[in-house]
Amino acid sequence: MRVALAQIITGRDLAANLDLVDAYARQAKAGGADLVVFPEATMRAFGNSLLDIAEPLDGPWASRVRALAAELGLVIVAGMFTPGTAGNGAKVRNTLLVTGRGLEASYDKIHLFDAFGFAESDTVDAGTAPVTFELDGVTFGLATCYDVRFPDLFTENADRGAEVNIVCASWGSGPGKAEQWKLLARARALDSTTVVLACGQGDPVSVGHPVKGSAPTGVGHSVVVSPMGDVLEELDGAPGLLFADLDTAAVQEARTKLPVLANRRKF
Repeated sequence: MRVALAQIITGRDLAANLDLVDAYARQAKAGGADLVVFPEATMRAFGNSLLDIAEPLDGPWASRVRALAAELGLVIVAGMFTPGTAGNGAKVRNTLLVTGRGLEASYDKIHLFDAFGFAESDTVDAGTAPVTFELDGVTFGLATCYDVRFPDLFTENADRGAEVNIVCASWGSGPGKAEQWKLLARARALDSTTVVLACGQGDPVSVGHPVKGSAPTGVGHSVVVSPMGDVLEELDGAPGLLFADLDTAAVQEARTKLPVLANRRKF
């Protein structure tokens, strides 16, 4: 199976962000991808209001993405914002939409980014359950940004059959942060002996937009990591499209050589 990671830089305008999804999804299809992954906050970049744009999974933004996936005959994974549990507009959920080729799934970010001076929990309700989906016989687990610091989600996805873990992010910038992002993606691949597809927002600085405030707006460096922790493909900070051919046989080989899932003990 061929996959693509679309490292885009989104902004405030929902229509402009949808145009990016359209353009990169078409490039992914032209490159032979069966699945294209977009970052967290594809719908609207952090640092902008979220309460006024949150919509259900059958709302207009998600429906446009769904129609594009149907037109192209591929699966799209993209970060959006859905209404929070209270239903009073006080908070949203940070949601990954999965749509296309008969698939409909969604994951609400479990671990909220209350770190480095940013409090995601002020405006976002946490999700409560892991989510996996299957495409062409391959099971994928889902995770969002700060989730990558929590190994148990990745091993739980593996317990549910995941051979590939997808991480969509809008990683915060700062000293050593890009290195942490790559280190954590490699570590979670080793913890779970899964392929990790880590797709982040590009670095705004790469296109001449200085980072302002504490909102996590991306550092780039989307990576594909093998189940043995090797970086197979990587982008730099600029926007781009990364392709990779998944080898699920490598997952089984890794689990034979390094049976951490079988050997671990729960306390």
